[in-house]
Amino acid sequence: MDKPFSQACENNRQPIFAVLEPLLADKTSVLEIGSGTGQHSVWFAKQLPHLQWQTSDLEGNHRGINLWLDAYPSANLQAPIALNMLENHWPECSYDGIYSANTAHIMPWDAVVNMIALVGQHLQSNGIFCLYGPMSYSGIITAPSNIQFDRNLRQQAAHMGIREFHDINRLALEAGLVLLDDHSMPANNRLLVWQKI
Repeated sequence: MDKPFSQACENNRQPIFAVLEPLLADKTSVLEIGSGTGQHSVWFAKQLPHLQWQTSDLEGNHRGINLWLDAYPSANLQAPIALNMLENHWPECSYDGIYSANTAHIMPWDAVVNMIALVGQHLQSNGIFCLYGPMSYSGIITAPSNIQFDRNLRQQAAHMGIREFHDINRLALEAGLVLLDDHSMPANNRLLVWQKI
């Protein structure tokens, strides 16, 4: 079986890593929410051998993730666990870093709300939460490509769509997370970074 492949993952891994590397330099364990194809997992884990990288996703995506893990094994890379943000189940392990890419605009809004609440509950004190993807600001999507992307998402399913930064940040504040930075990324994406207080 061929591994699932995302060209976007190949394109954005280096810019994302440039932001993550200093943030995770003193961290020991990262939970990736929504590992997708598994491409980010295998690449980031290799670049960050000092920490444990835990993959996760809905069970339907585990086979593809495991194909990538089998092809590019790392001692610090953990097989995926089942994680559904519409449920309150959370891994028993504790993490001082949580990372999620291109999930918030795919999940139902209730899942986004629950994800951020769970991050706030389970992230270690001073831990880092990084969320990557497109955002709107005060209801405005500036990039024409993102306007079209948002339209396509909403045509695919009513629960999908580019999220509002201020709504996300309000949820984070309510969860005890303080915004450290909002990075502009290639292809009109953002990388938001919060710290657990």
